[in-house]
Amino acid sequence: MPTLYHHPMSSASRFVRLILTEYGYQADLIEEQTWEKRRDFLALNPAGTLPVYVDDSMRALCGATVISEYLDETHGVLKRDRRLLAEDPFQRAEIRRLTEWFMQKMETDVTKPLARERVYKLQMTADQGGGAPDSKILRTARANIRQHMKYLTWLAGSRQWLAGDRMSYADLAAASAVSILDYLGEIDWSEASVVKEWYQRLKSRPSFRPLLTERVRGLTPVSHYADLDF
Repeated sequence: MPTLYHHPMSSASRFVRLILTEYGYQADLIEEQTWEKRRDFLALNPAGTLPVYVDDSMRALCGATVISEYLDETHGVLKRDRRLLAEDPFQRAEIRRLTEWFMQKMETDVTKPLARERVYKLQMTADQGGGAPDSKILRTARANIRQHMKYLTWLAGSRQWLAGDRMSYADLAAASAVSILDYLGEIDWSEASVVKEWYQRLKSRPSFRPLLTERVRGLTPVSHYADLDF
């Protein structure tokens, strides 16, 4: 069986996990603490980043974009109307644009700094960079949430799904990031009703169930995290 090296608070890892489940494929999950810089993991991915997908032939694919493209080319093309990348080139480009937005821009602005300060530092030693959260980084990331939620509101309010008429990689990428922020209680849902409705649709899908039951050691999610009708 293929193996996916991941971390539960990595939005890129969650994105690939959702794709695999939506396409009906299983992979053994190995939680990787990238800050430990394990030699065996670095042999798979010298960049030391997640996720890393190792297929049945022990070939390693590194990074959410590379893995998602591979899964589309090997599995998605067989799924017809369940394909997560559109057949039309322009529509496919829009899906890629939004996927990049959530996996890179939102990751840099919001998801990664909050996950690092509130989660990863709790699991790191002092030598690895662990310790108390940096309040300045937290303030900046929390301020950035508002702009990303405004953009999500516009997308979810003007389209059936974020990139068009059917669910795509764009929705899974956005939901992966949002789910981490929701776990941490960083979203004020009273100010984001349109995004909440969109997220409830994603959250209710079978592919989301493993994420909703997962817990991070030493950090309990907000009470509504696993509630489909929050």
